[in-house]
Amino acid sequence: MTFRGHVNYVEEKCTKLIFTLSKSANVTWGAEAHALKTIYAGGIIPLLLYGAPVWKGVLDITCYKAKLIRVQRLINIRITKAYRTVSNETLFVITGLITINIKLEETAKYYECVKGQGNLFDREMEVKHWTHPANTIEIADGQEDSKETYMYTQTAIKANME
Repeated sequence: MTFRGHVNYVEEKCTKLIFTLSKSANVTWGAEAHALKTIYAGGIIPLLLYGAPVWKGVLDITCYKAKLIRVQRLINIRITKAYRTVSNETLFVITGLITINIKLEETAKYYECVKGQGNLFDREMEVKHWTHPANTIEIADGQEDSKETYMYTQTAIKANME
């Protein structure tokens, strides 16, 4: 399945929504960045991520990935009130938003964990099932298994203890 129809529908619907919003969010007046981010988080992201676990493989196809990134670029330009020539990566840094491919993977992973197909360590566990830290390191005859000691400072230093 290519999900071409779905991706085209989502792109068209989100683009119409963004252009409607841009009528009330001009460069010198209108909705502010935090209001547009709220609309993005509550209106556009759910449209983009609807059914994400099913069609997440679509991002392997360049043209579909480009369509979804184009939608994000449009809203990022409106949020930052920047020129069209600003790079996409710069827009993500300025707005602090996550790219759609990362958000899509996150949504799919969350779905797998909630539905019970994910790794046990990715799911919530009750405190009584947690592994106690003392049980994670084996100590025999007063010696640890490893002779390496890690000291965490501004730069990690590995010291061999002999």
